[in-house]
Amino acid sequence: MYRIFAALLFLWTLTLTAAQFPFFDGMFRQQGQQQPNHASGGASQWAAHIDSVQCSQYLCPTTLDCVTRPTQCPCPETEDIKCVIPDSEESESGTVVCVRGPEECEQVERLVKLGK
Repeated sequence: MYRIFAALLFLWTLTLTAAQFPFFDGMFRQQGQQQPNHASGGASQWAAHIDSVQCSQYLCPTTLDCVTRPTQCPCPETEDIKCVIPDSEESESGTVVCVRGPEECEQVERLVKLGK
């Protein structure tokens, strides 16, 4: 009987301590990294935010910038470099690939040439 009482008292004390001091909040999270705003609010909040942005041309899906063409969308991360792979039919359209480092953009261009 004494052991059960001691175990219950220990669990009760642990519960009170966890409620008073947010010790375990960041224990398993990576410190210093933030989630993008759209991930923290859920899909419905993200959709409502997109609807509130006024854009009569093209709205970039990751940055919510208003541009004239999709190839003008910036990369979502500042350290990324935008590589535009032109479509064969239209000279003003293409596919945008965001990479890290100028050598990576050359690698993407080489792979596109190999695929044609």
